[in-house]
Amino acid sequence: MPHSIRTRPIRVVIVDDSSLMREMLRSILSEEPGIEVAGVARDPYEAREVIKHTNPDVITLDIEMPRMDGLSFLEKIMTLRPTPVVMVSSLTREGSDATIRALEIGAVDCVAKPDGAEGHGVEAMAQELIGKIRVAATARLSMRRPLQAASPTLPTPRRAGSGTRFIAIGASTGGVERIRDVLAVMPADCPPIVITQHMGPSYVPSFAARLDRLSAPSVRLATQGARLAQGVVHIAPGDRHLVVIRDAQGYSCHIQDGPPVSGHRPSVDTLFSSVARAAGANAVGVILSGMGRDGAAGLLAMREAGAYTIGEQESSCVVYGMPRAAKEAGAVAIELPLAQIPAEMLRAFDAIGDRPRAN
Repeated sequence: MPHSIRTRPIRVVIVDDSSLMREMLRSILSEEPGIEVAGVARDPYEAREVIKHTNPDVITLDIEMPRMDGLSFLEKIMTLRPTPVVMVSSLTREGSDATIRALEIGAVDCVAKPDGAEGHGVEAMAQELIGKIRVAATARLSMRRPLQAASPTLPTPRRAGSGTRFIAIGASTGGVERIRDVLAVMPADCPPIVITQHMGPSYVPSFAARLDRLSAPSVRLATQGARLAQGVVHIAPGDRHLVVIRDAQGYSCHIQDGPPVSGHRPSVDTLFSSVARAAGANAVGVILSGMGRDGAAGLLAMREAGAYTIGEQESSCVVYGMPRAAKEAGAVAIELPLAQIPAEMLRAFDAIGDRPRAN
């Protein structure tokens, strides 16, 4: 877990069909204290034997490989031998789509391959990869369950179209799968929802488009001035903050530049703090799996403003960092496993105005 102290190096297996990329990753990781390259493989068949003999803590996995693609191999890993996986993918549109599917399948995180073999791109990628491998080594994984295609849709809350209330969700590591599962059971005319998920700008359009295909509500990339509306989900861009403001017509999205907040842009704290200011008690806040503390202060501001706040329970988190920090800060009114959060979220939305203000 994130608070524990490792007494041995994080053992990593690198899987990539490019010899240049394998050697680059081996060089990056071998030089990092506390990380050890346990093995390398050119394709999933070779990787299967390397993994069997080395029992790694983390696997880095390319998507496009001969004989078996990375997504098919990831499915096998998550089904037969759940191991934290960090995808190392190209920045093409096809690569972004595949990476989002990988995160849904159970990959802990993703890193984009640099455009060139030298320079700033490689250095930035190296630091990102090292950080994500360290987070992945703390992840809690379970045996892969089937996608919830047959999950029953929840009933529409009575007040979903009131225009005076909405739901805000924040997530990081493990959030892609969780947000998909939450939206999968939302009715087409669900309450307005705004989401900040830590994710690079190259991946967010693919994320929003895939959620839109898989969900009954309309899922959109948040844009400047977009109105919060029944049946519409807005997701923060990958490189700017999402803020909600209120005017005479209701609530709208505002997109802000500026420095990272709580180490992130977009920041969950930024979203939640704006919700506290704009909506007060007329909102529900939800914090899901993620590393670090982003969202704790903002969710506390929401709770102190009278909003109802929900945190994901440790038992279902991939990384119990953000929900833990929020709980320890006193920001969480109720903590639940993921499976119970969508129904509670809608129940709480309908109950706005029926409960006493938080102290």
